[in-house]
Amino acid sequence: MTNQRISTIEVDVVVVGAGPAGIHAALAAGRGGAKTVIIERYGFAGGMSTAALVYPWMTFHTTEGKQVIKGTPQEMIERLMAINASPGHVRDTCGFVHTITPYHPEVYKVLAVEMLREAGVRMLFHSFVDSVEVTDDHIQSVTLTSKSGRIELKAKVFVDTTGDADLAYLSGAPCLQGREGDHLTQPMTMKFRMRGVDLDKVKSYILQHPDEFYRKTPIAELPDLYLSAVQGFYKHWKEADLPIKRDQVLFFSGPEEDEVLVNMTRIQGLDGTNVEDLTLAEELGRKQVLMVAEFMTKSLPGFEKASISQVGAQIGIRESRRIEGQYTLEMGDVVEGKRFSDVIARSGYPIDVHAPSDNGVIVSWVGGDGAYDIPYRCLLPKKIDNLLVGGRCISTSHEALGTTRLSPSCMATGQAAGTAAAIAVMHKLTPQDVPISLLQEKLQEQGAILFGDVRDGQHD
Repeated sequence: MTNQRISTIEVDVVVVGAGPAGIHAALAAGRGGAKTVIIERYGFAGGMSTAALVYPWMTFHTTEGKQVIKGTPQEMIERLMAINASPGHVRDTCGFVHTITPYHPEVYKVLAVEMLREAGVRMLFHSFVDSVEVTDDHIQSVTLTSKSGRIELKAKVFVDTTGDADLAYLSGAPCLQGREGDHLTQPMTMKFRMRGVDLDKVKSYILQHPDEFYRKTPIAELPDLYLSAVQGFYKHWKEADLPIKRDQVLFFSGPEEDEVLVNMTRIQGLDGTNVEDLTLAEELGRKQVLMVAEFMTKSLPGFEKASISQVGAQIGIRESRRIEGQYTLEMGDVVEGKRFSDVIARSGYPIDVHAPSDNGVIVSWVGGDGAYDIPYRCLLPKKIDNLLVGGRCISTSHEALGTTRLSPSCMATGQAAGTAAAIAVMHKLTPQDVPISLLQEKLQEQGAILFGDVRDGQHD
């Protein structure tokens, strides 16, 4: 029998998952003075934004162009812009939202690690949590399986930014999955890139056939805009009659001038937390990639010389487990544009639910001033007293998850979770006892937008 020696590391804060939420959680905790470790199963940061090619980031603004997410996410955008790895916030030329934010994923991987190192965060990549020690609803430690053996991490506060609520689930915190009743989740998508695309030819076709594209496409402005996104080609997709439950073509430009990111495959009815389902989803998704790419090169103007340049390292997961928190954000809260006294982040992205079992997308728009609040209580599980959650697995309904799952929202809730963790450590509190006024003050000092009229900071 192999002798597996376990080494032990003691820190203040452990962040599990180095996706968009985890990066900003660890940054906030480290900058807040907490001795912080971040855990990631891949050898690079970025999570869905890199491993699954989720691109571009959408959105930091309301549908009217008012910016509601800043803080460390905006700092990261500005640093990417400074090294020519992002054009910043640009108009969404399919018109679904006002802005999207392209970025170069390979540069993002490097910058994210640089920023984590600057904040004093220790990184344990090529590792994942496989067991959790809990005493009286308090996490004592987590144990990692890694390339160099098993590692025990002891900490005062833990932050789950896995997207799948892995840490919360293993600790015994109550979790939910999918929609009420049948527990089906939004479909998974294997994304891929193509190069050799003539985007000028694509734009010309859109201008000549506007009725074949999404109704909100800004046709009148399109000649003067960078073609950032395309949604439509309805006639071409219908004629192709592929065995994929989707009703349109969708792709985004970049990062290279002749390159697009294709978001069209759809795998339904499988569980993103089940290893056999995930294996099958990867198999089916990669087959669909080849099918869709062949359709695009044969049928779409501008794609005649295009070819696949990259396929995701893993399939993209929109929905899996989420915590049952001290408050559950509901669909009504979003469409009302509800404000909360314990707000820790805002978002202007609409509810966007890809149908778990048919070919449509259900969209519900944000009311009020165009943005809604995410309360701190959504980051706090009902049971475990030293656990915070950020990103896709915060406490929401199935419908409300259709907006909070987007990367900028995940970045914002991650920043809030990491800031709260640092406050809890510095003041010897549990996350539940962190004064909301102090947390909000710290977030605002970091540039987060929590209060006031979102008409301030309008995007041009």
